[in-house]
Amino acid sequence: MGYAQVYSVALHGVAGEVIVVEADVSFGLPNFVVSGLPDAALSEARDRVRSAVTNSGGKWPLERIIVNLLPAHVRKHGSGFDTAVALAILAASSNLPVARLNEAVVLGELGLDGTVRPVRGVLPAVLAASRAGKAMALVPLANVTEARLVPDIEVRATDSLGRIIGYLHGLETLLDPTAQPPPEEASPLDLADVLGQERGRRVIELAAAGRHHVAMFGPPGTGKTMLAARLPGVLPPLDDQEAIEVTALHSIAGTLPPTGALIRRAPLQAPHHTASVAALVGGGSGLAKPGAVSLAHNGVLFLDECAEFSSGVLDALRQPLEDGEVRLRRTYGETTYPARAQLVMAANPCPCAKPGGRPTCQCPSIVRRRYQSRLSGPLMDRVDLQVDLDPVRSAALLTTEHVEPSVVIAKRVLGAREIASERWGPQARTNSDVPASVLRGKKYRLPRAVLHPLTVEIDRGRISARGFERSMRVAWTIADLDGRERPDAADVREALELRSRSVL
Repeated sequence: MGYAQVYSVALHGVAGEVIVVEADVSFGLPNFVVSGLPDAALSEARDRVRSAVTNSGGKWPLERIIVNLLPAHVRKHGSGFDTAVALAILAASSNLPVARLNEAVVLGELGLDGTVRPVRGVLPAVLAASRAGKAMALVPLANVTEARLVPDIEVRATDSLGRIIGYLHGLETLLDPTAQPPPEEASPLDLADVLGQERGRRVIELAAAGRHHVAMFGPPGTGKTMLAARLPGVLPPLDDQEAIEVTALHSIAGTLPPTGALIRRAPLQAPHHTASVAALVGGGSGLAKPGAVSLAHNGVLFLDECAEFSSGVLDALRQPLEDGEVRLRRTYGETTYPARAQLVMAANPCPCAKPGGRPTCQCPSIVRRRYQSRLSGPLMDRVDLQVDLDPVRSAALLTTEHVEPSVVIAKRVLGAREIASERWGPQARTNSDVPASVLRGKKYRLPRAVLHPLTVEIDRGRISARGFERSMRVAWTIADLDGRERPDAADVREALELRSRSVL
């Protein structure tokens, strides 16, 4: 009988905390108690662990077993503590020498036969262990590629509890599989496929260069969905920090590809219009899970047929779009997920959605207004580019002229982003992120003559102060793409036109 402890990791959103899994085995009636704020999955570990231990050749103690997870005030969830719990009990009851794991964290779910199964959130968990000064992470074999994305920590893998027991007794070795090169990603969709929509292509290029939100309106077949689906193909690749953030979120959500490689391309999330608030911004009982807006972090959130979404669901996006993160409060505290997503919305102008647009539309004007009013003013005020797309003509579909591919546009986008990043320095990485105080400052303040179209519109009450500032940011993006050092009056007029859905 005795006491032992093993280390594991608890996740709270994308943040992790090293947890001490301690076990005490003492004389008394056979009982198994788990304390330290476990959730239902962790409370059920007593049944999984007992079967896994006996089927791995270990001896299950027929005494009173208490497992505590420190710190006790932190909520623990999931089955990733199973392996650590089993090792702590064996060390406390049969003197399993766990000293070799004193500088390691142990992750993994146990099957009844003793196999160690993969778990979610291994990347952020190993990141937390590395930052806490741990020297090694022992993870399931299926998670080893993902765990190795974290530098400065040794990663070892196991396929069974029996292998770990043999390793601690010096009879077996842990697995150290050779790293496999990541598979080649499929080529992104090409903007060259979109014919006859020069206005739409221009909007997508501006959105990519400045990371601006977009709303496209038009009858079916105008290319709204095609344009949105091709936006990630002209966005710059994610840098190391961005890639780790995105990969960690997908690891927590269980949507990481089996290869476990870093996600280097901007993600695209396109939820169905029946999605709930929890599906879009995150939620759920107990642990609040990331929603589509977080899974689109550093990428694109595409809401096709956005007028069909519930108005309450759409308005839930207002705070994440403004702050770049989602804060979900539950009984046991607050969970924060990053949500720096680029919103792209597409909608038909009316319920009948006739292919020819307004000339063939049979909807009364009040029906059209009611349909588009589902997109609230506060939400649309946060959308920088709002355009109407006209139906494509046959001449455009039959043309033999060369259409610029995504690779050419991506080079211009990258050049514009580099110009903006160099100009703003640590204050912002893209034009959409520039604080209003910087735009109004002496160094970057635009002359009144240049801002005249905007001042007229705000004085007439047609745009808000937020719209005024966002239009200035779009004007800077237009200037960057066109190679001008500062925006001129034409850039400001184009930015205002692309926000008001009308030609000024």
